[in-house]
Amino acid sequence: MADPRAPVKLAVFFMLGAQFLGTSCYGCLPEPQNRGVSMDEPAAKENTQQKTDSPASQIYPDPVPMVENRLERQLLKNLAEDQKAIWSSPARLRVEDADWLLPLGAVTGGMLATDADYSKHLSASPKTIKYANEVSNYGIGSLVGVGGGLYLLGRATHDDHKRETGLLAGEAAIDSFAAVYALKFALGRERPRPNYQGRFGQGGDSFPSEHAAAAWSIASIIAHEYPGPLTTFLAYGMATAVTASRIRAKEHFPSDVLIGSAIGWYVAQRVYRKRHDPTLGGATWETYAEYRDSAGKSPGTGTVYVQLDSWVYRAIERLAAMGYVNEDFLGMRPWTRVECAHLVQDAGDKIRGEEGESSSASALYDELWREFETDLEAEDNRSDEGLFHLESIYARATQISGIPLNDSYHFGQTLINNYGRAYREGFNSYDGFSGWATKGRFSIYVRGEYQHAPSAPGYPSYVRNKIAQLDFTPVQPETPFATTNQFRLLDTYIGAKAGGSFFAFGKQSLWWGPAEGSALTFSNNAEPIYMFRASRVTPFSLPSIFHWLGPMKWDVFFGKLSGNHFPPRPMLHGEKISFKPTRNLEVGFSRTVEIGGVGRPLTIGAIWRSYVSVTSSVNETPSTDPGKRTGGFDFSYKLPFVRDWLSIYTDSLADDDPSPLAAPRRAGVNPGICLARFPKIPKLDLRVEGVNTNLVTPRSTAGHFIYWDSFYHELYTNRNNLIGSYIGREGTGIQAWSTYWFNARNTVQVGYRHVKVATDFIPGGETMNDGSVKVDWLVHKDFAVSAYVQYEKWFAPFLSPKPQSNWTSTFEINFRPHGWNLPHQRQQGSALHVDEAATP
Repeated sequence: MADPRAPVKLAVFFMLGAQFLGTSCYGCLPEPQNRGVSMDEPAAKENTQQKTDSPASQIYPDPVPMVENRLERQLLKNLAEDQKAIWSSPARLRVEDADWLLPLGAVTGGMLATDADYSKHLSASPKTIKYANEVSNYGIGSLVGVGGGLYLLGRATHDDHKRETGLLAGEAAIDSFAAVYALKFALGRERPRPNYQGRFGQGGDSFPSEHAAAAWSIASIIAHEYPGPLTTFLAYGMATAVTASRIRAKEHFPSDVLIGSAIGWYVAQRVYRKRHDPTLGGATWETYAEYRDSAGKSPGTGTVYVQLDSWVYRAIERLAAMGYVNEDFLGMRPWTRVECAHLVQDAGDKIRGEEGESSSASALYDELWREFETDLEAEDNRSDEGLFHLESIYARATQISGIPLNDSYHFGQTLINNYGRAYREGFNSYDGFSGWATKGRFSIYVRGEYQHAPSAPGYPSYVRNKIAQLDFTPVQPETPFATTNQFRLLDTYIGAKAGGSFFAFGKQSLWWGPAEGSALTFSNNAEPIYMFRASRVTPFSLPSIFHWLGPMKWDVFFGKLSGNHFPPRPMLHGEKISFKPTRNLEVGFSRTVEIGGVGRPLTIGAIWRSYVSVTSSVNETPSTDPGKRTGGFDFSYKLPFVRDWLSIYTDSLADDDPSPLAAPRRAGVNPGICLARFPKIPKLDLRVEGVNTNLVTPRSTAGHFIYWDSFYHELYTNRNNLIGSYIGREGTGIQAWSTYWFNARNTVQVGYRHVKVATDFIPGGETMNDGSVKVDWLVHKDFAVSAYVQYEKWFAPFLSPKPQSNWTSTFEINFRPHGWNLPHQRQQGSALHVDEAATP
């Protein structure tokens, strides 16, 4: 059987041959006239130039060693210098290198967490593995052959550029080979086969990949020596093929080839910058720190998302409903702090330019400006100065008297949009903190809390039997709900801002929809999920005839659902795009797909099909099924003649259809209306919403359509809570709120909610009615309190022969230390009325 490492070893033998040719054949061949000069030898350059200018030197070639001969003769010395520089490189890192080191570390961490599962689900066909091994071996052999061929051709034709390319490619390959093997034996990671565990310290040699390192080192040298688009495409394309085939052949995990590729690229950069003769041609190769220095400016400041339960959204939405904010995208939240700051800034411009300023709008603006002033200043200054901000410390106590509902997938929820927090009858508490830090374009956000909930009895056997029948799952054992005492991270992620986009990795929450009480596609009704997310935070417009679509934003994510058992470990990805063809109309289209899980291999092909397939999956096999796809559509519109008073909106969701617009009778809907202020009572608003997942179809669905799938029996749930609407399967409801705004932070809200569940889903159906009062009050600039009281009455004959009721009382103290992140002293005063503060 052929040695799979033979092509890599060939590079070593090639360079040793070059060493032999460079020393034993020195002076054997006539030297070319276009002599290369080392960047490290300015004196040699001057000496060569003088001799070349003389008539004698043009007739009789000077036997003084060329740079290529120096590279050949000093190969071992150069390799030793390279290794010293490679292993001491961490000491030469600059702060600017965090721009690429942090993303590389984040991606590597994500790969290490998913390596085993990913490789396990790749095809184990001997034919496929054999073909992938051949691609990787022939690919690296081809790259080595190109490097060696260029060297030999350069010697034969006296072409210094080709000789240098071959020499440097070989030197970089050997340096990479040495560095990788040192790490291999130090880390000892197992190869994927046969058990796919990938454990470190077990005497293996999987991490990093030597094929990837050698391929990227050779390809990078060739691409910079001959920087044309075709050469670059072919060189890097071949390196990419080698890298991907090592994963497909199950010789390496994804993280192995990622780090191997990074090592190869870095080593090639070091060798090229040290040995390349610029008089021969080729491209310059700046380090990232040099690129930043030459650009002469900072890439921008980092930012974080504003939590979905923040007062900020209600305040900005109120300004938008009153006509002072036009660039907001209500159907795509959360927003970043910088995005909110720009919305507030635009609102201030309109308020100041208005005759007879609205006192209500001015108060909202002043409070919002106080919140986001530092974000705008940091964005304008584009400073690399790091910031740390303790956002909040809070304590919340919730007392529930009576039996609550806490299963929206079957029977409903007493507390909704609550980040999936555990709650049961008795005393519940949630004590937490949140904070963030930024450095340059990078940021980190952490929100964690300690949660307590009392124990509760489990479902009786007849309920468990019915749930098994409803979900097509095995009957579960009777297990009481144990007392909950746990620390949970909620939204916690690292992020990077690049231009008008923001990239984040970690636990995150989304709200895709314009409604206030419910979002059919994605909400914070469940605990945040682990995801990689990329979103456009600065609206953009398409060119040419597409300009009529107006400002646009997009949001995409790929994440993992937790707590599912039928099947375990499913993945979820989603994409959404929204645009505003007019300042009064917002339109959004979304699509989510649940894929993977035990029984559905998560292969590259499966991921590809989940993104591009629009055909029915009825006749697909588990290995070719594109996953459970769900389409979404939403819009919001400010009505003519009353645009600053009244707006309507709708959120909708279609199961297994490209869009709800294509099948409205099969779609769940969530319409709403918002009255921003009453005539002669400008501080009072009203919002009314309806929600329906009980489809108008010729036959009963028995809960087996929206939020359910024949394979994913816990569809759209994370830790047993729906990530969509609280209404659940086959439910209809209405929700209304009226809020009186004393000022931006002091409000009193009265609410009502009515929910019904269809009888063909839950025997006898179910009815819920809630009434609530909520008070939010800022008692000091840094202290806010919140009190909430709700009375609920529900009747579900299947669960209880008599109607049940419960009282929920919540009190929260929230400390939000404003100003702890200020890098220097700022002016005080009203942002609206003090010009110096109003213009950051």
